[in-house]
Amino acid sequence: MPSIEPKSLSTVQLACTRTTQPPFLTLPRINMSLLRITSLACLALLLGACQSLFTPNMRTPLQVQRDASELIKPGCTTVDCPLVNVDTVHFPDEPRLDAIVQKTLLQLTVGETSASAPPSVKAYQEQFLSQAQGRNASYLQAKVREQHDGIVVVELSSYLDNGGAQGNPGRAFINYSRQQQKVLTLADMIIPGKESEFWQKAQLAHQSWLASTKMNENSEFIKTWPFKRTPHIALTYGAVILKYPVETIAP
Repeated sequence: MPSIEPKSLSTVQLACTRTTQPPFLTLPRINMSLLRITSLACLALLLGACQSLFTPNMRTPLQVQRDASELIKPGCTTVDCPLVNVDTVHFPDEPRLDAIVQKTLLQLTVGETSASAPPSVKAYQEQFLSQAQGRNASYLQAKVREQHDGIVVVELSSYLDNGGAQGNPGRAFINYSRQQQKVLTLADMIIPGKESEFWQKAQLAHQSWLASTKMNENSEFIKTWPFKRTPHIALTYGAVILKYPVETIAP
């Protein structure tokens, strides 16, 4: 399966392979290469509420089953046939999380439009292939990024190749608490009243990236691509990772 990591969203740890788009900001991790938050203690305070989410008796990781398939448009005999490639995961011991992952993955197929997501992967495959032309292709991927302290972090990706020069990538994170049986929001992760301070730390990481790439010397860039908040947040062990869609805080 092709990797669902378009160049504009390449995951390079704490650095960027391009001179513009930062694929993600990390808050903070010891031994970071570029984006460093100066006060670990301050962020520890902001994320102090996380301690109540980590459950020592849930340190044993959930069983994960990979489910990968690729379907080509029936009857196609050309080199570049339309296809749907799905590489997802299932959690047989956590059906609630399993349903959330599949629903979120299917939601990526419609993006931020008002269209309804397909009811199932099979339905999406059939729908896409019935309408696809030329070299159109759709890639969907869900993978477990990390499991720690009763938290399951799932990273989801999508990529729609409509035959043009560039495709349309999508991204999402799921931070699932096995203890609370729900998807954690930023409000669940941060001490009440500390959200503004959290985003100040995120903006500081962004400023560090700008300085490392010397984009802070480009006034037009700063004006055109200001820092923004993102809903794509991963609560990993020892770090909070923020990811951005293309053309959000850089071209």
